[in-house]
Amino acid sequence: MRHRMRGRKLGRNASHRKAMFRNMAVSLIRSVRVDEDDPQRQKVPGRIVTTLPKAKELRPIVEKLITLARKALPHEENAREFATDANRNSDEWRTWRSSEQWNKWNQAIAPAVTARRRAFAMLRDRDAVDVLFDELANRYQDRPGGYTRVLKLATVRLGDAGKQALIEFVIDGDRVRAQRQAPVVTDTPDEEETPAATDEADAPEAETDEQAAPEAEATGEAAGEEATDEEEAK
Repeated sequence: MRHRMRGRKLGRNASHRKAMFRNMAVSLIRSVRVDEDDPQRQKVPGRIVTTLPKAKELRPIVEKLITLARKALPHEENAREFATDANRNSDEWRTWRSSEQWNKWNQAIAPAVTARRRAFAMLRDRDAVDVLFDELANRYQDRPGGYTRVLKLATVRLGDAGKQALIEFVIDGDRVRAQRQAPVVTDTPDEEETPAATDEADAPEAETDEQAAPEAEATGEAAGEEATDEEEAK
């Protein structure tokens, strides 16, 4: 039983495994910054392809580094209030260096410098540390975790048929499915000609009834006169 033995060995000893994850983390972080002159650049920024067990073990390492960089952002923001834009070793810079402003800046920036040193001790690559603190920290400033994802690939690795997967940085809205919009049904307005035609059709019938009433009365009066004449003749 492997009690208190967390993590995968991956067929390597401790030092080899640590060096492998360091190189993989540097490759993943540096792939964010696209360099056209780099022959080893990735086709898709912020993504590398590896085996599934390695990707699962690499994910918490990279996410802890991004969390470390995020925690340094407030300290860097507070230190900008006491910083100077003068060039290093210039007269203005030396004046600022010996003033009280430098002491305040030094105290404000100290936690951020410590975070960079911790990240460099783990990565041992200055370019990767710059990308981590300058780009990734700002990208995930308002995201409390879940910076990467692991996606399984259908193809296996040639040679040993190892299960492959890709690990990439999450971008808001990059995998949101487009929702199908239901067709908009507009109510067709009632045609005005139909009621008019009906009224016109009914109009002659009404006139005919009105005209038929006097004729019936006249016919009834004539019949009454004829009946009176016959009675007088008798």
